[in-house]
Amino acid sequence: MEVLSIIPVRGGSKGIPGKNIKMLAGKPLVAYTIDASLKSKYITRTVVSTEDKKIKSVAESFGAEVIDRPVELAQDETKTAPVMLQVIDELEKQSYKPDVTILLQATCPLRDEKQIDEAFELFLNSDCDSVFAAFQAGTTHARWRKSPFTGEYECLYDYRNRPRRQDKDLHYPLFIESGAIYIVKTEIMKEVKDFIGYKPEIYLQKNPIDIDTIADFEKAEKIILERNAQTQQKHL
Repeated sequence: MEVLSIIPVRGGSKGIPGKNIKMLAGKPLVAYTIDASLKSKYITRTVVSTEDKKIKSVAESFGAEVIDRPVELAQDETKTAPVMLQVIDELEKQSYKPDVTILLQATCPLRDEKQIDEAFELFLNSDCDSVFAAFQAGTTHARWRKSPFTGEYECLYDYRNRPRRQDKDLHYPLFIESGAIYIVKTEIMKEVKDFIGYKPEIYLQKNPIDIDTIADFEKAEKIILERNAQTQQKHL
C-alpha cells in the first residue's frame, strides 16, 4: 500500500512571521512533523508543499521531499484541499498514485509517529473511508465563539433552549478537529475534493496543540522541553 503524507507549509504567515520554520525547543517547527512522518511505519512517502525557498531548504535538510507550490495556492484565502490535490496531481505525472493520503499540519508539533500509526490502524481496522484526529469537547455544553467582525460573543446553537442534564437522551458528545492528522482514501479525496470522506472515523487525541500564537509556541516548547528532560533522565 502506498501511503503519502502531505505537509502543507506556506511562507506567508501573518500572525507569526516565519512561523513554520521558527525555532521550537531547538528545531524548526516543521521538523517535528517531518520527523513524525518519516518515523511512521505506515507512511511510504513524505512530501512538503511550499512556495517558499527557505522552507524548502529546511524541509529537505530534515529528509522530506518537496513539491513546489504555485503562488496562487499560497494565498491567505487558499484552502488546504486544493494544495493537497496539486501535490497528488504532480506525483501522478511521475506515475506515482498513492492509495491513501495523509494530511499532517506543521502547526501540531506534539503529534508523533505513534499517534499517526494508531490513527492509521483505526483506518485499517474500521469500515471507514477517512479518519481525523479530534478531542472531545463535552456533551450538552453550549459552544461559543467571538466574532472577528463585531468583537461580540455568539453561540452556535439556541442556548436558551439547551437540554438539561436530566435529559439523558439528549446528551451527545461534541468533537473538535485538532488539525493534527487526517487520513483519507486518495480516490475519495479526489471525488469529494476534501480530506474528510463520506464515512469518517475519529481518532481521539489528548491535549492537542495547534500553534497559532506566541502563547501556543511557549506552551508547546514547555511541554517538549519537559518531555526531553524526562527522556534524558530515563537514560541516566
